Amino acid sequence: MKPSGIPALSRAKLKRYHKLHQKKYRDSEGLFLAEGLRTVRELCTSMPSPQMLETLLVRDGIGLDPGFARKWEDRTFTMTDAECAQLAGTSTSQGIIGVFRKQEETPAESAGTGKAGSFIVALEDVQDPGNAGTIMRTAAWFGCESVIFSTGSADPYNAKTVRSSAGSIYALRHYQAGSLHGELERLSGEGYTIAAASLDGRDFREYPSWPAKLVLVIGNEANGVSRQVQELAHRLVRIPHYGAKPRVESLNASVSAAILIERLML
Repeated sequence: MKPSGIPALSRAKLKRYHKLHQKKYRDSEGLFLAEGLRTVRELCTSMPSPQMLETLLVRDGIGLDPGFARKWEDRTFTMTDAECAQLAGTSTSQGIIGVFRKQEETPAESAGTGKAGSFIVALEDVQDPGNAGTIMRTAAWFGCESVIFSTGSADPYNAKTVRSSAGSIYALRHYQAGSLHGELERLSGEGYTIAAASLDGRDFREYPSWPAKLVLVIGNEANGVSRQVQELAHRLVRIPHYGAKPRVESLNASVSAAILIERLML
């Protein structure tokens, strides 16, 4: 036991949790790491059950709010500076790491049955975890139904994705589609309109209205939405730029997603 009365992290758990930096172990263990007080707090607030937090790790000498610490004292352990460095995903860690359980993946079913509308965001090969996490948080803020990840997109449980989502990973449903094209076809058959962001698309402001059930596809940062998905989409949409000629090549994927989600939902 440490002087604080909090038990120390065991070598076995350190080795187990360190492996969670690799996707194959996150998948096999059903666990992921979250770093930083704000992210850990938000995950604890939004998780569907208390059991979703497996372990709370606090670096020696770090003080926690007594109320927060007391709530999770039965699963809190201290770690040394060296142990924290092994588990942290940043060079300037706050010294607080949570080990959480992944939520069950539940694909969108019955096209929003019982709801007036349903808005889904689909990520096609959005590889940057910072973009993926930011899009998840934006989708949660605006009340989107789900976020679909293609197999070529960043892992939603990657430490940087979790950090960029600022703890919103439990705030909405998300899942990976083995075939994004196949999943979009399924949703189209259930009454969803598929809209893909494309520089070759039509100014989104030119559409007088938007259907209640909609899937917005955001494409790869460098290449955009694939030709296969464009051919499947009912609408190709673009964000207009200022002036006759754009000053930059394109917008950041997460910025584009935020603009379109806000404009098409509200």
